Amino acid sequence: MNKIEQLLHSGDMRTKGKAEEVVVPVLSRPRLFDNVISAILTDNPGIRMRASDAAEKISRIHPAWLRPYKRLSIETIAKINQQEVRWHTAQILPRLKLNKNERQRVIALLKMYLLDKSRIVKTFAMQALTEIAIQDNGYVEGVRNLLDKLTEEGSLAMKARGRKLLFLLKKTKPSVTLQSRQYPHGQLRGINPRATISH
Repeated sequence: MNKIEQLLHSGDMRTKGKAEEVVVPVLSRPRLFDNVISAILTDNPGIRMRASDAAEKISRIHPAWLRPYKRLSIETIAKINQQEVRWHTAQILPRLKLNKNERQRVIALLKMYLLDKSRIVKTFAMQALTEIAIQDNGYVEGVRNLLDKLTEEGSLAMKARGRKLLFLLKKTKPSVTLQSRQYPHGQLRGINPRATISH
Protein backbone atom coordinates (compact mmCIF):
# COMPACT_ATOMS: atom_id res chain seq x y z
CA MET A 1 0.00 0.00 0.00
CA ASN A 2 1.58 3.30 -1.12
CA LYS A 3 1.31 6.59 0.79
CA ILE A 4 -1.67 7.74 -1.26
CA GLU A 5 -3.61 4.58 -0.44
CA GLN A 6 -2.61 4.86 3.21
CA LEU A 7 -4.11 8.34 3.38
CA LEU A 8 -7.23 7.22 1.54
CA HIS A 9 -7.62 4.23 3.86
CA SER A 10 -8.36 6.50 6.82
CA GLY A 11 -12.04 6.82 7.75
CA ASP A 12 -15.22 4.84 7.19
CA MET A 13 -17.89 4.92 4.47
CA ARG A 14 -19.56 7.92 6.12
CA THR A 15 -16.56 10.22 5.79
CA LYS A 16 -14.18 11.49 3.13
CA GLY A 17 -11.31 10.77 5.49
CA LYS A 18 -8.12 12.35 4.21
CA ALA A 19 -9.17 12.61 0.58
CA GLU A 20 -8.73 16.38 0.72
CA GLU A 21 -5.17 15.90 1.97
CA VAL A 22 -4.37 13.84 -1.12
CA VAL A 23 -5.42 16.53 -3.59
CA VAL A 24 -2.82 19.18 -2.72
CA PRO A 25 0.35 17.04 -2.99
CA VAL A 26 -0.90 15.44 -6.20
CA LEU A 27 -1.49 18.86 -7.76
CA SER A 28 2.16 19.71 -7.12
CA ARG A 29 3.42 16.25 -8.17
CA PRO A 30 1.36 15.11 -11.18
CA ARG A 31 3.00 11.69 -11.28
CA LEU A 32 1.11 10.83 -8.10
CA PHE A 33 -2.17 11.05 -10.00
CA ASP A 34 -1.47 7.53 -11.24
CA ASN A 35 -1.62 6.33 -7.62
CA VAL A 36 -5.00 8.00 -7.17
CA ILE A 37 -6.42 6.29 -10.25
CA SER A 38 -4.95 2.95 -9.17
CA ALA A 39 -6.57 3.35 -5.76
CA ILE A 40 -10.02 3.46 -7.40
CA LEU A 41 -9.37 -0.12 -8.53
CA THR A 42 -8.61 -1.55 -5.09
CA ASP A 43 -10.89 -4.03 -3.34
CA ASN A 44 -11.48 -1.66 -0.43
CA PRO A 45 -14.73 0.31 -0.95
CA GLY A 46 -13.61 3.09 1.39
CA ILE A 47 -10.40 3.64 -0.55
CA ARG A 48 -12.33 3.50 -3.84
CA MET A 49 -14.79 6.10 -2.59
CA ARG A 50 -12.15 8.56 -1.42
CA ALA A 51 -9.88 7.95 -4.42
CA SER A 52 -12.69 8.71 -6.86
CA ASP A 53 -13.51 11.85 -4.87
CA ALA A 54 -9.87 12.96 -5.07
CA ALA A 55 -9.69 12.13 -8.79
CA GLU A 56 -12.78 14.24 -9.45
CA LYS A 57 -11.38 17.24 -7.58
CA ILE A 58 -7.99 16.98 -9.28
CA SER A 59 -9.41 16.50 -12.78
CA ARG A 60 -11.67 19.49 -12.26
CA ILE A 61 -8.49 21.58 -12.21
CA HIS A 62 -6.46 19.48 -14.68
CA PRO A 63 -8.84 17.59 -16.99
CA ALA A 64 -5.95 16.85 -19.37
CA TRP A 65 -4.47 14.55 -16.73
CA LEU A 66 -7.28 12.12 -17.46
CA ARG A 67 -6.05 11.55 -21.02
CA PRO A 68 -3.88 8.47 -20.30
CA TYR A 69 -6.75 6.93 -18.32
CA LYS A 70 -9.55 7.46 -20.83
CA ARG A 71 -9.90 3.81 -21.81
CA LEU A 72 -9.58 2.65 -18.20
CA SER A 73 -12.20 5.16 -17.10
CA ILE A 74 -14.72 4.04 -19.71
CA GLU A 75 -14.10 0.30 -19.71
CA THR A 76 -13.36 -0.38 -16.04
CA ILE A 77 -13.85 2.45 -13.57
CA ALA A 78 -17.25 3.51 -14.92
CA LYS A 79 -18.50 -0.05 -14.50
CA ILE A 80 -17.62 -0.36 -10.80
CA ASN A 81 -20.86 -1.09 -9.00
CA GLN A 82 -20.46 1.30 -6.07
CA GLN A 83 -22.60 4.40 -5.81
CA GLU A 84 -19.87 6.69 -4.46
CA VAL A 85 -17.55 5.76 -7.33
CA ARG A 86 -20.36 6.16 -9.84
CA TRP A 87 -21.37 9.65 -8.83
CA HIS A 88 -17.77 10.90 -9.03
CA THR A 89 -17.24 9.04 -12.30
CA ALA A 90 -20.32 10.73 -13.74
CA GLN A 91 -18.65 14.05 -12.98
CA ILE A 92 -15.38 12.93 -14.57
CA LEU A 93 -16.62 11.36 -17.82
CA PRO A 94 -17.60 14.62 -19.58
CA ARG A 95 -14.05 15.89 -19.03
CA LEU A 96 -12.61 13.19 -21.28
CA LYS A 97 -11.78 14.08 -24.86
CA LEU A 98 -14.00 11.61 -26.70
CA ASN A 99 -14.43 10.56 -30.29
CA LYS A 100 -17.88 9.71 -31.63
CA ASN A 101 -17.78 6.01 -30.66
CA GLU A 102 -16.41 6.76 -27.20
CA ARG A 103 -19.08 9.38 -26.66
CA GLN A 104 -21.78 6.87 -27.54
CA ARG A 105 -20.32 4.42 -25.02
CA VAL A 106 -20.19 7.07 -22.31
CA ILE A 107 -23.79 8.04 -22.99
CA ALA A 108 -24.82 4.39 -22.69
CA LEU A 109 -23.03 4.17 -19.33
CA LEU A 110 -24.70 7.33 -18.07
CA LYS A 111 -28.10 6.06 -19.13
CA MET A 112 -27.34 2.91 -17.15
CA TYR A 113 -26.55 5.16 -14.17
CA LEU A 114 -30.06 6.59 -14.49
CA LEU A 115 -31.32 3.18 -13.37
CA ASP A 116 -29.11 3.17 -10.26
CA LYS A 117 -30.77 3.00 -6.84
CA SER A 118 -28.89 6.10 -5.71
CA ARG A 119 -30.62 9.40 -6.40
CA ILE A 120 -27.24 11.11 -6.26
CA VAL A 121 -25.91 8.87 -9.03
CA LYS A 122 -28.99 9.60 -11.14
CA THR A 123 -28.68 13.35 -10.60
CA PHE A 124 -25.01 13.44 -11.54
CA ALA A 125 -25.76 11.31 -14.61
CA MET A 126 -28.32 13.91 -15.70
CA GLN A 127 -25.70 16.62 -15.25
CA ALA A 128 -23.11 14.65 -17.23
CA LEU A 129 -25.48 13.99 -20.12
CA THR A 130 -26.23 17.70 -20.29
CA GLU A 131 -22.55 18.60 -20.34
CA ILE A 132 -21.96 16.17 -23.21
CA ALA A 133 -24.89 17.64 -25.14
CA ILE A 134 -23.49 21.14 -24.66
CA GLN A 135 -20.11 19.94 -25.93
CA ASP A 136 -21.69 18.28 -28.97
CA ASN A 137 -25.02 19.79 -29.95
CA GLY A 138 -25.90 16.72 -31.98
CA TYR A 139 -27.11 15.23 -28.71
CA VAL A 140 -29.17 18.18 -27.49
CA GLU A 141 -32.59 17.00 -28.60
CA GLY A 142 -32.16 13.47 -27.28
CA VAL A 143 -30.86 14.62 -23.91
CA ARG A 144 -33.61 17.23 -23.66
CA ASN A 145 -36.27 14.57 -24.24
CA LEU A 146 -34.66 12.40 -21.59
CA LEU A 147 -34.51 15.25 -19.07
CA ASP A 148 -38.15 16.12 -19.73
CA LYS A 149 -39.10 12.59 -18.70
CA LEU A 150 -36.87 12.54 -15.63
CA THR A 151 -38.00 15.99 -14.52
CA GLU A 152 -41.60 14.78 -14.58
CA GLU A 153 -41.09 11.40 -12.90
CA GLY A 154 -37.87 11.60 -10.87
CA SER A 155 -37.17 12.43 -7.23
CA LEU A 156 -37.43 15.99 -5.92
CA ALA A 157 -33.68 16.44 -6.38
CA MET A 158 -33.87 15.12 -9.94
CA LYS A 159 -36.79 17.41 -10.74
CA ALA A 160 -34.96 20.45 -9.38
CA ARG A 161 -31.74 19.60 -11.21
CA GLY A 162 -33.66 18.70 -14.35
CA ARG A 163 -35.29 22.13 -14.53
CA LYS A 164 -31.90 23.84 -14.26
CA LEU A 165 -30.36 21.56 -16.89
CA LEU A 166 -33.24 22.07 -19.29
CA PHE A 167 -32.74 25.82 -18.93
CA LEU A 168 -29.07 25.38 -19.89
CA LEU A 169 -29.99 23.29 -22.91
CA LYS A 170 -32.33 26.01 -24.18
CA LYS A 171 -29.19 28.03 -24.90
CA THR A 172 -27.75 25.21 -27.03
CA LYS A 173 -29.30 24.69 -30.44
CA PRO A 174 -29.62 21.13 -31.79
CA SER A 175 -27.60 20.36 -34.90
CA VAL A 176 -29.40 20.51 -38.24
CA THR A 177 -28.69 16.81 -38.75
CA LEU A 178 -30.43 15.86 -35.53
CA GLN A 179 -33.35 18.20 -36.07
CA SER A 180 -34.10 16.68 -39.46
CA ARG A 181 -33.84 13.05 -38.36
CA GLN A 182 -36.92 11.08 -37.39
CA TYR A 183 -36.68 8.75 -34.39
CA PRO A 184 -39.28 5.96 -34.46
CA HIS A 185 -41.29 4.90 -31.44
CA GLY A 186 -40.04 7.72 -29.20
CA GLN A 187 -36.62 6.09 -29.07
CA LEU A 188 -35.01 8.84 -27.04
CA ARG A 189 -37.81 9.61 -24.64
CA GLY A 190 -37.45 6.87 -22.04
CA ILE A 191 -34.67 5.92 -19.69
CA ASN A 192 -33.95 2.59 -21.30
CA PRO A 193 -30.13 2.27 -21.12
CA ARG A 194 -30.19 0.40 -24.42
CA ALA A 195 -31.72 3.36 -26.22
CA THR A 196 -29.34 5.53 -28.19
CA ILE A 197 -28.67 9.22 -28.37
CA SER A 198 -26.82 9.76 -31.61
CA HIS A 199 -26.19 12.07 -34.50
